[in-house]
Amino acid sequence: MSNATVALRDEVQKLAEQAFHKHLISGYGDSEYDNEYQIVIEGKPRHLPLEHARAFLDRLIAESD
Repeated sequence: MSNATVALRDEVQKLAEQAFHKHLISGYGDSEYDNEYQIVIEGKPRHLPLEHARAFLDRLIAESD
């Protein structure tokens, strides 16, 4: 896994933790694939590419503020 991918995964992890603690998502975690992240939305796990996960979480958090 490249340094850029690791940095992006870390950023997504931090955003997911923030969204989880604001009760915007019901779960999160690593996907079985290096370039994806799992986000649980309304009880349904979604495997999103890291870039999409970051954009989704950014938007979700911004809309909640």
